[in-house]
Amino acid sequence: MPLKTSVSRRAVLAGAAAGSAALAAPSIVSAQAGTLRIGVLLPRSGLLAQAGQSCHRGALAAPRVLAELGYRVELVHVDTESNADIARTQAERLINDGAHVLTGAFDSGHTLAIAQVCEQRQVPFVVNIAAAPPITEQGLKFLVRNFQTGPQLVTNGLRLINNLITATKIAPKRAVFLHANDTFGQAQRNAMDAIFPRTNMPFELVESIAYDPRAQDLSVEVTRLRSLRPDLVLVVTRASDAIKLVRDMVRQRFEPMGIVSPGSPGMYDEEFYQALGPLADFHVSNLPWVNPKSAMTQALERSFAATNPGNRFAADGFNAGFTFEALLIAADAFKRAGTTSGVPLMEAIRATNLAEHVMIGGPIRFDEKGQNPNIGSACVQNRGRTPVVVLPEDNATMAPVLPMPGWQGRT
Repeated sequence: MPLKTSVSRRAVLAGAAAGSAALAAPSIVSAQAGTLRIGVLLPRSGLLAQAGQSCHRGALAAPRVLAELGYRVELVHVDTESNADIARTQAERLINDGAHVLTGAFDSGHTLAIAQVCEQRQVPFVVNIAAAPPITEQGLKFLVRNFQTGPQLVTNGLRLINNLITATKIAPKRAVFLHANDTFGQAQRNAMDAIFPRTNMPFELVESIAYDPRAQDLSVEVTRLRSLRPDLVLVVTRASDAIKLVRDMVRQRFEPMGIVSPGSPGMYDEEFYQALGPLADFHVSNLPWVNPKSAMTQALERSFAATNPGNRFAADGFNAGFTFEALLIAADAFKRAGTTSGVPLMEAIRATNLAEHVMIGGPIRFDEKGQNPNIGSACVQNRGRTPVVVLPEDNATMAPVLPMPGWQGRT
């Protein structure tokens, strides 16, 4: 459905009404006729709070854009508290209270817990962000994932590292892979172990190091990094542990050519910029990203500015964009199905074909496993404490810079 270039007064009022319904947590109020009730489960407190709140801001911005597109939704926002058991019980509560569809849950462990509930209750679950391969490898009939798997993130991330090396003319010889030991981090480690040997990268991966993201610091891991003398540090992090990593690297005066994520959050998050200031710049994240040339992205950014005036869409675009798309998928399927009944609604979700959306890549479609295979990736570098697309060239707004400048003297 084409997006109008301006938002009509009627659409704004409809979006505002939907947004008000979205804030009516914790219980779901009676839906108006022809409205889809969507439960949005995100880790808005606890260890993953920064990312969960970022996704939440995208959900708050979604209703007025969806209203302009002719969709009617009610959103109910639930905090999983960064706990898989709470995610499971809250999914049960939402369904008992009348939710027609669930979305979320950012973390792979939380997502798997919710998926089991939805499968038992025959309620569709649209995954916004979660990369662990088992999510779409268990034959679940009431789940689709509009996000890359861990292997897809790593494959695309390594390909972009090769492109980055070519573009900047650096010549790294050694790299170390540093990853969190949580569900997502271990999945990325497994993918790296399987994929790296087949990629013919121009450097050696000398070691993989796991760390506990709940640790107070990463001084031991950084000491080990220094002893291995890598030119590149490849990381799978969240914002809180990425901050610890950089601080310990600065304290130990360890300066590699670059810190690059082949597909993980953390280094583009607002929390990372606020905590580290100029030390947050020049790190690179290779991952799916919002398409700044999409009319729908531009509409979402305008709505985001109105609903989240204290936050920047540039820093929240990844989380906000995928959360919006999960809601778009559900709303579009509901409009086509004409029913909130679980089985036909899920059939409509599986038949999704959305050419116009906000993330880089082809049409949103799902294969027989419920996986969208058409999601693209970009090379995003922090510049001036803002994530900026530097590759591919067709999407880039700046040229990449590596080696990164030294820690001392940054302003």
